Amino acid sequence: MSVPYPFTAVVGQDNLRLALLLNAVSPAVGGVLVRGEKGTAKSTAVRALSALLPEVPVVPECRFSCDPSSPDPACPDGPHAPGAAGQARPARMVELPVGASEDRLVGALDIERALSEGVKAFEPGLLADAHRGILYVDEVNLLHDHLVDLLLDAAAMGASYVEREGVSVRHAARFLLVGTMNPEEGELRPQLLDRFGLTVEVAASREPDQRVEVVRRRLAYDDDPDGFAARWADEEADVRARIIAARELLPSVRLGDGALRQIAATCAAFEVDGMRADIVMARTATALAAWAGRTDVLAEDVRQAALLALPHRRRRNPFDAPGLDEDKLDETLEEFSGDDDPDPDPDPDQGPDGPGGGGGDGGQPEPDEGPQGDDTGATPEAGENGQPQPSGAGEQSAVRAAEPFRAKVLSVPGIGEGAAGRRSRARTEHGRTTGSRRPRGTLTKLHLAATVQAAAPHQRARGRSGPGLVVRRDDLRQATREGREGNLVLFVVDASGSMAARQRMSAVKGAVLSLLLDAYQRRDKVGLVTFRGSGADVALPPTSSVDAAAARLESLPTGGRTPLAAGLLRAHDVLRLERLRDPARRPLVVLVTDGRATGGPEPVALAGRAARLFAAEGVASVVVDCESGPVRLGLAGQLAGELGGTAVTLDELRADSIAGLVRDVQGTSRRAA
Repeated sequence: MSVPYPFTAVVGQDNLRLALLLNAVSPAVGGVLVRGEKGTAKSTAVRALSALLPEVPVVPECRFSCDPSSPDPACPDGPHAPGAAGQARPARMVELPVGASEDRLVGALDIERALSEGVKAFEPGLLADAHRGILYVDEVNLLHDHLVDLLLDAAAMGASYVEREGVSVRHAARFLLVGTMNPEEGELRPQLLDRFGLTVEVAASREPDQRVEVVRRRLAYDDDPDGFAARWADEEADVRARIIAARELLPSVRLGDGALRQIAATCAAFEVDGMRADIVMARTATALAAWAGRTDVLAEDVRQAALLALPHRRRRNPFDAPGLDEDKLDETLEEFSGDDDPDPDPDPDQGPDGPGGGGGDGGQPEPDEGPQGDDTGATPEAGENGQPQPSGAGEQSAVRAAEPFRAKVLSVPGIGEGAAGRRSRARTEHGRTTGSRRPRGTLTKLHLAATVQAAAPHQRARGRSGPGLVVRRDDLRQATREGREGNLVLFVVDASGSMAARQRMSAVKGAVLSLLLDAYQRRDKVGLVTFRGSGADVALPPTSSVDAAAARLESLPTGGRTPLAAGLLRAHDVLRLERLRDPARRPLVVLVTDGRATGGPEPVALAGRAARLFAAEGVASVVVDCESGPVRLGLAGQLAGELGGTAVTLDELRADSIAGLVRDVQGTSRRAA
């Protein structure tokens, strides 16, 4: 049963519906990524699309949905005779769970039969089921890296390959990729982000009347699903007929040179990487014209295509929010709107830089920058000379972070078994083969040499007479592999008065921002604890959204005493709770401080006792020493010793720092102990 579109109170739902329908008209557009807060009917709209798609002709009994008019010559169920009679079935929408295994996605080979009988016994996976249909990934930003890699390969080649110890199977896998995500839970890898042709942002309306209508329709559906669907059946039939008509019209749509020039100029003006954006915009504009029943692409089609195809390609770094400057878009389209004279001579009455001449700023007056050296708009605070402020200093405004840099790799010692990532050593399903073991459950990675070695002594007893190896299930050996895992990187940041010198706090924020960028690339979870004044706060509970951590860091105020013990104890509580939620993910504590402790009774002794809690539990830790000035007390180094970790300076955090090239958590932890 289909699901209609009852969620009219969702801002951006019109764009979402349009993006889905354009992909139904022209699957070559490349799919849709739907970004939005929870409860905005993202999944409902996507699931409704499958009911609107026309039926698909397939070869009977083919598990890979081959087209009778042009069957896949390499189909594992083939060969199929071209032009054979087919049968129609509804287009499928296949859902890929975030926790799916590799075998569930690409399919699995029966290794035992392949070795003993030489038979390619293959069980198709979700990629085969989704061929010529929709592959839907809810919470696509939480998908494991190895599944993302497989999706990228299949999307790029239009085929899925399964390779296992010399046994190979290939089948066609062309599908419409649709993903939904909540940006609060973390961003998507740039490689996969670029694979989505279009993106839309949705958010709940704040208009009471619209929200009332949503609730009314939802309750009506819950009371009588069949009757509710029947009310929308005629409209769905009309939409389905319009999709079929647009598909038939699509080959006749003309994309003129003028529209192509506008597309190329727009992509160049917004500095998108590569040429995929140009191609997606061209296909989207053509589909828009066909959907409107036209055979010519107009400027309005190009504009709408840009709004759908470019926002997610504008991210220059992981902390940039997707978006598009519509004023700049309109200016670009207007400039290249003429086909006959795309590069007119400048007006002789104007200078090379527009009215008024002047330089490269277009004649615009320069903004008043205020006091020299302070780009935050705040009044310079005490402590600008590098000397620490009094411990009782009041709260100061937030300081802008310095420019981030490439940070050195900090890792957790030992070998873990946490979620796949790129930071610390771990036993994983992917990586370097280090040994073998008997399989627990389904065999996924065969260790061929160990399997042959286990089977060889029993060949005579098993009556082997031919060249083939007689292999039993007990002989099979699973390869054990070592790769990398993602960790929980918990930042504990001193925001007290002793850190409040503007130059120093700017450098501190820049260093933490650099470590956050590194955590994003290595697929870590991050958390943020800050301490100042009389206590400590969890500014951000552990999350996969590195963007949220960067935003909290940017707005972090400073001032007050230094309750170091409170910060450590609050961090210890965060780790304790997170250990219950995700016991396999190992933590790395990054304490950013100058080592001073001034808050509460006996602050130094209390901080030492709190630090020894981490050492007793074997929690890996790094102290980023922010002490500056000609006189240094070395308190951060002493604190690192209490934690059982290591101390590094801000300069040593840089990957190109000579002092920091050979220091890592594992080695320095041993030296500190």
